[in-house]
Amino acid sequence: MRRRPYPHPAPSLAAFERMAEQAFASLPQPVRTACAGLAIRVTDFPSEEILDSMGIEDPFELTGLYEGIALTERSVMDQPTRPNAVWLFRRPILEEWIERGDVKLDELVLHVLVHEIAHHLGWSDADIRAVDDWTL
Repeated sequence: MRRRPYPHPAPSLAAFERMAEQAFASLPQPVRTACAGLAIRVTDFPSEEILDSMGIEDPFELTGLYEGIALTERSVMDQPTRPNAVWLFRRPILEEWIERGDVKLDELVLHVLVHEIAHHLGWSDADIRAVDDWTL
């Protein structure tokens, strides 16, 4: 199946970062508070190192990633070597958005962000649905 070209230019990394910031700002205050110190980063693709460590060959298969130790698994003995971070990968998110065609881009960015924040917070699927019910 041949896809029609999208008639608008893809959002830049800066525009994607703004979408991620707006998505984060739309989360309930207790969630934002629990994420104090969590870095949210946007880049085009995951690094080769990340892909290799996860056994992923196609970089379009990974839309987001949480790097760190979940709050529910931390110990006072854990000494951070770098900040906990959520990564959003612009090109795979754009590809999923185009392929799906049934969701707004900012909604997809929010969904990926919430999913990765859930790893940070140690949330269950029910916890995730309370903030971002993707099943509707």
